[in-house]
Amino acid sequence: MKTKLVKEKLDWPVFLISAGVLVIFVIMSAFFTGGTAKFVQQSFEISIKYFGAFWQLLLLATFFIGLVIAISKYGKVRLGNVDKPEMSYFKWAAIVVTSGLGAGAIFWAAAEPMYYFLDVPPTMGDGIKNKSAEAVPAAMAQSFTSWGFTAWAVYGAISGIVIMYAHYNKGLKMRPRTLLYPVFGAKIENNKIGSLTDVFCILGAVAGTIGTIGFFGFQFSFWLHSILGVPDNLVTQIVAVGGLTVLVTISAVTGINKGIQFLSTLNIWLALAIGAFILLFGPGHFIIDTFISSYGTYISDFVKIGTFRGDDEWAGAWMLFFFGWFIGYGPLMAILVARVSRGRTIREIFFLVSVVAALVSHFWFTILGGSGLFYEQQHNGSVSGPLADNGLPAAVIALANQLPLGDVLVFAILILTFVFVITTADSMSYSISMAVTGEGNPPKLIRLFWVIIMGVISVILINIGEGSIDALQSFIVVTAVPISIIMLPVLWTAPKIAHVLAIEQGITSTHKKGQQVVVFEESKEE
Repeated sequence: MKTKLVKEKLDWPVFLISAGVLVIFVIMSAFFTGGTAKFVQQSFEISIKYFGAFWQLLLLATFFIGLVIAISKYGKVRLGNVDKPEMSYFKWAAIVVTSGLGAGAIFWAAAEPMYYFLDVPPTMGDGIKNKSAEAVPAAMAQSFTSWGFTAWAVYGAISGIVIMYAHYNKGLKMRPRTLLYPVFGAKIENNKIGSLTDVFCILGAVAGTIGTIGFFGFQFSFWLHSILGVPDNLVTQIVAVGGLTVLVTISAVTGINKGIQFLSTLNIWLALAIGAFILLFGPGHFIIDTFISSYGTYISDFVKIGTFRGDDEWAGAWMLFFFGWFIGYGPLMAILVARVSRGRTIREIFFLVSVVAALVSHFWFTILGGSGLFYEQQHNGSVSGPLADNGLPAAVIALANQLPLGDVLVFAILILTFVFVITTADSMSYSISMAVTGEGNPPKLIRLFWVIIMGVISVILINIGEGSIDALQSFIVVTAVPISIIMLPVLWTAPKIAHVLAIEQGITSTHKKGQQVVVFEESKEE
């Protein structure tokens, strides 16, 4: 009976095409590893070359349009067709921040600022020397841009308005295609454009999640080897991913109100404990000073950095890579935001998603990344050397070992990373399941399918080699091309929807006594 119900709820064309593309990618990676990697890399370079500038402008426009809506009278509009929020503020914020930040909170927080410190980004001009004191705020400001207000804004700050209106007010299923409801009307529910929209958005999120899980396998294996002496080999990597998949599976069957909420809350408290320890027993004064001075650079050069076009090769490897990553995840994160934000106002959603989440990211990056920069200045090569030799996880271990109780701290960060990746995989499997069913509470079997399939593909790609994981991580940036086009209409449809809802909720009027004028065109539904 349950199987029959699942079959009825599945959007089979979207499901089969999405899964089929993934299977083809795995087969091609297994039998044509070099050719597949080359094809993805060429596609990546073309995407950056022809769409990089568009992505920069899209992110800036998304943020500023959302900011204007949020601080205007339309910010009072309550979304979800209910009178009050379904979740407490803390639980709601925990889910949004931890799901969006994900494993990047550990993988990149210590390493990205160090890379920019060693080789100052061209966005900062030519006057700052590498490894100098001036390079510290420059490095942090560039990291803030990668994980900044504009990047976070695509995670539902204004696209959530469209999704929530289409689903809760107009009865459409909660799928990525609802982003195009204002353009096509209700026809988007059953046409090919809608199906293709879902496929592109699902592929972006699945590719990114599988890439994160696979990357985690390599990093976790290295950490276990460094901490406990466990052999850093294929078996350890597969066991790490297998254990992760089992835990995600357990969480997935409990649903969003238990599993994801519990993991998100645990993430927050663990991160707070680790951050407080580093501030109190590490270079706390340096971290605070660096955060303030770096924010001065970030805010004063906000538009200049975000619109930098002087070096396509550097931008493609760094800033635009992260921008494409955020866009690739954007629609599925927006669906998650729409699911957990019912009853929240536009103002609450915008400031949590685009401002609060970014501020949390920036301070966390300053705690880990700033500590690394401090110890690097004290002892040249103490962090950059391990980073160059063994990659991202080595930087975290190197800085942690220079703190009191370094071994304990490394183990705590290891646990935090594990929980972060579980949260990412769980929240994305939930969002993907919503995308293929349109259900706010998708069936457990479908959630389990996506958890297991992502875990299995990660193991297969690990077995093929790290190059396959790298190719898949680049693939999410390629999917950002169609996804960015899908998200473009949101820039003008979200404000129109906000206006319609403001009229319905009595926040504004049409200046015509006894009459409401609906400015949102819905005749296309017919």
